[in-house]
Amino acid sequence: MEQPVELATSIGCTLPQLAVAFTVAHPAVTSAIIGPRTMEQLEGLLQGAPVTLDDATLDRIDEIVRPGVNLYNPAAALPPRSLTETALRRRPLAERAAA
Repeated sequence: MEQPVELATSIGCTLPQLAVAFTVAHPAVTSAIIGPRTMEQLEGLLQGAPVTLDDATLDRIDEIVRPGVNLYNPAAALPPRSLTETALRRRPLAERAAA
């Protein structure tokens, strides 16, 4: 988990904020469902709503965890095109912020 935390810090956000921004940057995702347990967690996530990930940041995420890799199921099938083709995993830059 060190690399994702370092990446989040380098772009000025927290790891949960990075996770939400990464989720909404995908063109197949219409919304991110968050599950804060405390008001502090909710406030932290909401502060990250304007976070927009540029292509360099998304490329770095792809280097940390290859597209299509399922960290929870090592026996996963071959990844679909929506995971292997960069253009299919990213909204246009102007549409990436959650707010």
